[in-house]
Amino acid sequence: MNEAQKKVQSLCKKNNLSSSVEHRVLDVVSELGELSKEILKASNYGKSRYIANEKVKLELGDVLFSLITVANSLDVNLDAALGAVLKKYEKRIEEGSTPDSSYE
Repeated sequence: MNEAQKKVQSLCKKNNLSSSVEHRVLDVVSELGELSKEILKASNYGKSRYIANEKVKLELGDVLFSLITVANSLDVNLDAALGAVLKKYEKRIEEGSTPDSSYE
């Protein structure tokens, strides 16, 4: 992910795409909403099985790009952050709970 963070940082710097972290977080939420909409459409609003399509892939890319801009704005290394979360989940699983059984 470090490479992805560097690529996004370079693109943003090259094209003067600067925003406050607050705006970047709102962009993540907006992009996640667009991803949700495309998944709903691809499953006929839950009436049929989801069918993968290019729009969903692009929206997922938009979510990832937006999330990376937040991490870069906060100077967070996403590899390190993910590593810490994986350890947290592994500990929960070892203790007999599921990774999503707690919001902490």
